[in-house]
Amino acid sequence: MNSPSDADGAPATGGAPSRDAHWRADIASLVFGVPEHSAICAVHRGAFRTLLGTDPTPDACLGYFCQFEEAFRAAARAKILRKRIPVATNLHLTSRDIARKLLEAEQIERGERP
Repeated sequence: MNSPSDADGAPATGGAPSRDAHWRADIASLVFGVPEHSAICAVHRGAFRTLLGTDPTPDACLGYFCQFEEAFRAAARAKILRKRIPVATNLHLTSRDIARKLLEAEQIERGERP
């Protein structure tokens, strides 16, 4: 997948983890860098609609990402491995990709095995 392109600039490769997350109005998606894969990951507004149960604003999407950033990043890593996405190839996450990692995190927090 060659899109989303990074018309807004290259993803950050260091520093605070969520600094590179931002809203792309042209594709109605939150995007964040996956530096270890040299790629960008996008999450469409529709995925956030499913996760939040409402039609979200860009700020609501960014807030949700910040709250559950580790789950988003884990979902990106898992999808890269599962789909064998080549290095430097951008990708997108669905609400299912993210929900799967949120559920795993919740189970681990309760001491269960995912």
